[in-house]
Amino acid sequence: MQNDRQGNGNGAADPSRIFEIGFGFFASKVLLTAATLELFTILSDRAMTGAELGRAMGLHPRGVADFLDALVALGFLEREGDGEHGLYRNTELAARFLDKASPDYIGGILEMCDARLFGFWNDLGEALRTGRPQNEIKHGGRSIFEELYADPRRLEQFVEAMAGVSRGNFRALAGTFDFSAHDTLCDLGGASGLLAVTVARHHPHMRCITFDLPAVEPIARRTIERAGLDGRVTAHSGDFFTDPLPPADIYTASLILHDWSLAKKKALIGRVHAALPEGGAFIAIENLIDDGRRHNAFGLLMSLNMLVETGDGFDFSGADFRSWCLEAGFRHCEVRPLTGPSSAAIAYK
Repeated sequence: MQNDRQGNGNGAADPSRIFEIGFGFFASKVLLTAATLELFTILSDRAMTGAELGRAMGLHPRGVADFLDALVALGFLEREGDGEHGLYRNTELAARFLDKASPDYIGGILEMCDARLFGFWNDLGEALRTGRPQNEIKHGGRSIFEELYADPRRLEQFVEAMAGVSRGNFRALAGTFDFSAHDTLCDLGGASGLLAVTVARHHPHMRCITFDLPAVEPIARRTIERAGLDGRVTAHSGDFFTDPLPPADIYTASLILHDWSLAKKKALIGRVHAALPEGGAFIAIENLIDDGRRHNAFGLLMSLNMLVETGDGFDFSGADFRSWCLEAGFRHCEVRPLTGPSSAAIAYK
């Protein structure tokens, strides 16, 4: 007698989940392509027919209706009417997060996924067999960071993409962490400077530093200037593994620790502990894997992405972070949820 989990003809077993995940790359590529074609920005706050949208995006007529109606079925577009006279518009979700005119735009990360990661993930099996990255370096190129820093256009695209995906986390941190006992913050690997700017906006007593490699400094300076925070937020250049860290009583690192091997993670945590004054804090923003490694699928998938991108980088749990920080000399750690699958892992000296 077969177990119901295997299917016994009574309808108890349902393969829908298998098909949903197995063919998930269909839906993923539709969304990534729509972001790259700037569909949601073209629509913005208006409605257009399929033919109008097809012309605006330069598409062949054959696929337009299927493409747009797939996005309707997936919940990113709405359609009023049927056939060639049907009018498409953004859903509330797409309007908020995928229209470049929105202050909450996160589509840059989708464009980067479309341009780079989608193809690299085709070699996940090889990454699992070899433990080696499957990105540009596999084909005789340089590492992801060397590639990005060598091309100002790609670097700015990457920095803006990371800022978009992190904006909600930075607002949540600024709104929930008690900054009243602190005066200075240094964001390690601060990229666009958005975390430092966000904290400074929410807490007028704070002076903030964004710290990253020299190629990124001009991008951060533009962010600071646009925010009108010159003087309270500054951009410093350096390598957080080798150069002295700017003095601060809070150090932050958003989507930084997961880039590195265990040895480098511990080295950076140790450098932060040594630089902090008593009472200071280290805040790491990551897609933390749950301690039991059963629920945060996004964190686990992101860890596989670090295998594809870096080889020895990996995501981690709150328990892992706590262990490394206590080993470095921190006295207490906690985890606070931010937005979506992201959390702030906080260590206090």
